[in-house]
Amino acid sequence: MSSTDISSLPHKEIKKICCIGAGYVGGPTCAIIAQKCPHITVTIVDLNQARIDAWNSDNLPIYEPGLDEVVKSARGRNLFFSTDVDTAIIEADLIFVSVNTPTKKNGVGKGFAADLGYVESATRHIAKVATSDKIVVEKSTVPCRTAASMRKILESNGKPGLKFDILSNPEFLAEGTAIKDLNAPDRVLIGSLQTTSGRSAAASLVDVYSNWVPRKQVITMNVWSSELSKLAANALLAQRISSINALSAICEATGADVDEVSYAVGLDSRIGPKFLKASVGFGGSCFQKDILNLVYLSESLHLPDVAEYWRQVVAMNESQKRRFTEHIISSLFNTLTGKRIAVLGFAFKKDTGDTRESSAITIIKYLRAEQAKVAIYDPKVEESQIWFDLAEPGIVDDVTALKKQVSITSSAYEAAAGADAVVICTEWDEFKDTELDYEKIYASMNKPAFIFDGRLILNQKKLETIGFKVETIGRSRLEETFE
Repeated sequence: MSSTDISSLPHKEIKKICCIGAGYVGGPTCAIIAQKCPHITVTIVDLNQARIDAWNSDNLPIYEPGLDEVVKSARGRNLFFSTDVDTAIIEADLIFVSVNTPTKKNGVGKGFAADLGYVESATRHIAKVATSDKIVVEKSTVPCRTAASMRKILESNGKPGLKFDILSNPEFLAEGTAIKDLNAPDRVLIGSLQTTSGRSAAASLVDVYSNWVPRKQVITMNVWSSELSKLAANALLAQRISSINALSAICEATGADVDEVSYAVGLDSRIGPKFLKASVGFGGSCFQKDILNLVYLSESLHLPDVAEYWRQVVAMNESQKRRFTEHIISSLFNTLTGKRIAVLGFAFKKDTGDTRESSAITIIKYLRAEQAKVAIYDPKVEESQIWFDLAEPGIVDDVTALKKQVSITSSAYEAAAGADAVVICTEWDEFKDTELDYEKIYASMNKPAFIFDGRLILNQKKLETIGFKVETIGRSRLEETFE
């Protein structure tokens, strides 16, 4: 259904927007809205004072290329960051709910279902505080039918006579390219109830995006389709990564080159080249969480075969990380005890400081279990975040012991000095052999000096000429033989 179907409906003009949640989704999204819509006042609120202070400073709480310029262009004009949640809700015509929806750690659905505690809390607060009609928009990634729960909460707890319209407006940002994605999205989905009121609310949000997004790319649909589309998109993208990673294992066993295979396959117009890059595994806040959510949804709908199908996508991702680590151990003569391993990259991908579900975290845990000494370097992840991710509250309580085994360094050269192996976990451009002086790194390492390229960013032959023993995902060291 196109946005032109609802454009003629009478609808409210949006003059003030409130975004509850100043994280990776709410911050960049609403900063772009403010920049593109100077006639709309946008207030991003969060209860975390330190986070709001950072948004109001020159050191933003998240790293995203281009974000700093966007924020500075609108902040103080029509973009504001505040902890005054109540005032922002009362004054807003439209409210984005953009809070965290982590996987449940306890209770029914533990390890699979989304924890909607923050969504419910925000929704209840809107109902409690609002003094006028509101359009409430799901911006967080949520399970199907969440809009129905939000609507019940609002209608049951709101002041008499108030009307709340619920919309689903999932984000499709890729961290590292979020500003580019927001400026020129493939599509913007807006889901609503197929009632006159629901479609009218959708038309109001269509008007906001139409300030810079071509109308044909603003797609309206029913709210349930919108919610499921987000989960489906992430599941299919993650499936492609797990598929090429499964093929990378076959490549290593047969002498095929996974880069050549993915290139050949990607030339098929029915398949295309995107998300066919083999690696140590996918990470981030969405892929694994959303697939597990899809698994739980399938089981709840009594579709065990569907659940098992999607479960295998996650299983393959974990297998890739485990297989990669086992290859490190076997290459270093089946023992890592006391050996220094330099891990380059801690973020889950380049051009972001986000570490959620980062492959590096899992790899480092495996290395520590083998009694290795791990030296970490990442250009954008804060040291405090690295310690937080590795400490595992309730599991690794002795941080002093952790720091005896793990060190955080200020450069790739410092991490590699005295190391037996370099392990590349994040594809930062500065780790490429065109940027780093690998001859200098080789000279500083124990011999034989190993490099394990978990992101396929290095010129293997060039580094082998220097003297490195190079191991790359999806490439075999078998000699070519013909009968």
